[in-house]
Amino acid sequence: MNKENARNAVSGLAALALFVPLLLACAYGIVRGAMQGDVALAVGSAIVLVADIAALAGLFVVNPNEGLVLQLFGSYVGTVRAPGLRFASPFYTKRRISLRVRNFESSRLKVNDIEGNPIEIAAVVVWRVVDTAEACFEVDNFENYVHVQSEAALRNMATSYPYDAHDDEQTSLRGHTAKIAEHLKQEIQERLTKAGVQVLEARISHLAYAAEIASVMLQRQQAGAIIAARQRIVEGAVGMVEMALERLASQKILDLDGERKAAMVSNLLVVLCSERAAQPVVNTGTLYQ
Repeated sequence: MNKENARNAVSGLAALALFVPLLLACAYGIVRGAMQGDVALAVGSAIVLVADIAALAGLFVVNPNEGLVLQLFGSYVGTVRAPGLRFASPFYTKRRISLRVRNFESSRLKVNDIEGNPIEIAAVVVWRVVDTAEACFEVDNFENYVHVQSEAALRNMATSYPYDAHDDEQTSLRGHTAKIAEHLKQEIQERLTKAGVQVLEARISHLAYAAEIASVMLQRQQAGAIIAARQRIVEGAVGMVEMALERLASQKILDLDGERKAAMVSNLLVVLCSERAAQPVVNTGTLYQ
């Protein structure tokens, strides 16, 4: 495998300090040789002038967070990362690779979760190139490779978990976003290591049931929410009834037999658990009438 080889290029300012005076000197030699009829001086100055101009083609600029991959007749020479005006052999071919942080959002994929439910899922992936040699020579187009492999990893990860969990111990796509994001990041990183790419972050940006089962699953979620709410209401109502009976008994406000306690408990539970406000009935007779 090709690994990045850092290369220190010559300062471009030093190269200019050498080539510009030489360029002027060659121009002066050509003019002087032509005026004096000195063919050797004119021809020699012209040859050096052409070589000097060709050498100036070796100047290049490296921007911040950018790497310049150098090749000589197909062989990898090294990568220049130091920003500024630099000089290398004009025979080198140069390819710029951005080292900046990039991100993209995958397309919405339609897959089946581990329970077989069709879902729609998409993710945002943040990445950057860390090895320019691998990015250039190990894959054909590293940007397209990142996109395709990220979607493949997202599809594979989505089939490993259910959309929603039926209990707190089960990991789900909707209920454990941090754990799912970490799994997705590792899944993508394993696929992109050979391309010299580091994955900084990967998170789900869109998650929903597919259109054909969305309404059914919505009813299922609503039913689950209603059951959970009813359980909470019943637990609270039983506690309130128990507390009311204990207070009545401790303060000796009423002395109720078993039958009337049962009636009182039934009435209180109806009032506390009913979806509608209770309509009071005023008793104008005796205590038990």
